[in-house]
Amino acid sequence: LVKAQQVKNVVIVPVGSKGGFVLKRLPAAAAAGDRDALQKEGVACYQAYLRGLLDLTDNLIGGQVVPPPDVVRHDADDPYLVVAADKGTATFSDIANGIAAEYGFWLGDAFASGGSAGYDHKKMAITARGAWESVKRHFRSFGHDTQSQPFTVAGVGDMSGDVFGNGMLLSRHIRLQAAFDHRHIFIDPAPDTETSFVERERLFALPRSSWADYDTGLISAGGGVWQRSAKSIPVSVQARSVLGLAAGIEQLTPAELMQAILLAPVDLFYNGGIGTYLKAASQSHADCGDRANDAIRVNGAQLRCKVVAEGGNLGCTQLGRIEFALRGGLINTDAIDNSAGVDCSDHEVNIKIALNAVVADGELTPRQRDKLLAEMTSDVAALVLRDNTFQNQVLAVGGARAAALLDEQGRYLRHLVASGRLNRQIEFLPDDDALAERAQAGLGLTAPELAVLLAYHKMALYDQVLASDVPEDPTIAGTLVRYFPPLLGQRFPAVLQRHPLRREIIATHVVNSMVNRVGPTFVHRLQEETGAAPPDIVRAYIGTRQVFDLVPLWQQNEALDNRVAVSTQNQIVLASVRLIERGTVWLLRERAALRDLDATLQRFAPGVAAVGEGLDRWLAPQERAALAAQTDGLVAQGVPLALAQRVARLDAQVAGLDIVQVAAELGAPVATVAGVYFGVGGQLDLGWLAQQVAALPADSHWQALARVAMQGDLSLLARVLARSVLKGGGEPADAAQAAEPADAAQPAEPAEPAALINAWQAQREGQMARCRQLLADLRPAPALDMAMLSVLLRELRSLV
Repeated sequence: LVKAQQVKNVVIVPVGSKGGFVLKRLPAAAAAGDRDALQKEGVACYQAYLRGLLDLTDNLIGGQVVPPPDVVRHDADDPYLVVAADKGTATFSDIANGIAAEYGFWLGDAFASGGSAGYDHKKMAITARGAWESVKRHFRSFGHDTQSQPFTVAGVGDMSGDVFGNGMLLSRHIRLQAAFDHRHIFIDPAPDTETSFVERERLFALPRSSWADYDTGLISAGGGVWQRSAKSIPVSVQARSVLGLAAGIEQLTPAELMQAILLAPVDLFYNGGIGTYLKAASQSHADCGDRANDAIRVNGAQLRCKVVAEGGNLGCTQLGRIEFALRGGLINTDAIDNSAGVDCSDHEVNIKIALNAVVADGELTPRQRDKLLAEMTSDVAALVLRDNTFQNQVLAVGGARAAALLDEQGRYLRHLVASGRLNRQIEFLPDDDALAERAQAGLGLTAPELAVLLAYHKMALYDQVLASDVPEDPTIAGTLVRYFPPLLGQRFPAVLQRHPLRREIIATHVVNSMVNRVGPTFVHRLQEETGAAPPDIVRAYIGTRQVFDLVPLWQQNEALDNRVAVSTQNQIVLASVRLIERGTVWLLRERAALRDLDATLQRFAPGVAAVGEGLDRWLAPQERAALAAQTDGLVAQGVPLALAQRVARLDAQVAGLDIVQVAAELGAPVATVAGVYFGVGGQLDLGWLAQQVAALPADSHWQALARVAMQGDLSLLARVLARSVLKGGGEPADAAQAAEPADAAQPAEPAEPAALINAWQAQREGQMARCRQLLADLRPAPALDMAMLSVLLRELRSLV
């Protein structure tokens, strides 16, 4: 449970832990079964526990850290401590906040999220809604919309529970055929979707309801509700059919029937209960640490459902998830599926910290603060669910390229192990031999494994960003406002800038946003390729994202949910990631661009946009044809024309960085430089050459590095060729020297690109003929290797 919480905490500020206590010495009345007496003793012990925590915790008084009296401290100042009760969140939060008030603890009622003046997770249905983002994404991967098409469900839980009850109300098209909790077993072989939804809704609103409260008159033939304490339960023909049981089975023990529910051939298995119900065949029941469910637990390879959603913690062992996923099942981890609850608590605490400062300044009364908190409920939920949505997206995109990414992921795993951050055995991640077997079989990491890698990368990158000056960068610091609901940023922007966790919030938000777009190995790979430090890679990523204005493109892509196939949306994401990789590397090589990101954005963004819009004018005919074909392909898949054109242009638009750079160096118009850049590139087939370089095999780390180096050489060559044309051909022969602007050279008056190119070619007839002959020799080849491309690049360099 601690481990599950740790990887879940990558979406919150800062990290946390799990704790608890057991009542050992009960008062007589409580020992005799008096529920009220037991509750009273539990509350008293909880209060003692919290006092013990605060007795050891630094406080903030008047903005200064004040250590607790009579405490010897071996660590640095740290006044940040929040708590959240897993059970009884509303009432126990008020109890905790009462203790904070008693101690004068600086957080006030931000000490415990929830409570009478906080966000009620059950009313918001936030944990279930987060898990439902996983459900929707899984189903869309095989062309099914859970919000408009019926689907069958089996699960663990009852309608009085937060996660199960709310989850079973998130679509009116759920056909809940079977479920069980610690009291009852529910079977409804052929439920009417609308009638059963209304009845589940009634049970959810009924205090302390159970499956025994379900109106049995609404249950289809062959179904019913039975006590788990029954000796045996009759199994109807209809129940046998929906549970996939063998003919002739007419009676089952409750344990046997619950195991059959776990193995039901339904579309979705939804776990909203307590207990571990899925393991791997290689594990014993003792490995699960849940003796109460030993009799019903099943193996991942036995499951017959299509999708598993983990609304509850520890419903599956990690090896059980992996086993199910390797057989084609769709599953994440509990840390991915049910992170929305802790994420919501985190937002509440940080919002309260900000608003408490507003109250202290006299700008709001406590009652006005509470009203404002309530007004922002929907916005808080939207912010939280974005984390669930995008974590599912990055897992899906990574899964689509699982085999291709395996070598890269294996290198990163080894790096994490070598740095002492990861123990592969504890996290059940494959060792090098297992990775080699996967590679041979054409398999990659499963979604549960990738989810763990994602979490570890976020934890490592968070530490590196927090230890740097990235949170102080004026451009990056703007992300602080995006963590909070818009209303808060509009009304109290100065208060947010004074937030005591400002740096931590910025680091967490930036890391989550970035990694959810580019995946868990992007930073490490660019470290290997460029030698850049992770904070600089983060800066370059943000610079690229802003220069190319990618956020609107992503938003338009996300708006296509249920209108196009997931594979099409993944294709668009991958096209943007390819651009981000090349743009990030470019900015890392132009290190001056990272010193002032705001100036870099102002310098490059307008010109890069102009290049993207003008490509049809400047590209060679064959390149325009390829761009049109790509656009048509996306439109045929349902992508709107404007978005399809934008996506198709991304690869060529990367050249905008070189074009703007050359235009600034020579004082030439961007349009003139672009015409020359693409014109000479079309003459020399540089677009085709770039495709050949991209197609080079990169099965090993060194092959990948060699390909990246050649891509860099080609990009530099295209830039210096354009500069050479614009300056009339008077360039040094050394391409590396040509990369540096020559201060003494003065640009000529702007001329038509075609005239400039013709004049430049006329000075190099011999070299041009040689290059064209080489291109003619190489074009028919089925595939070019590194040696052939190296020869061609050498000849092209001679043109400078």
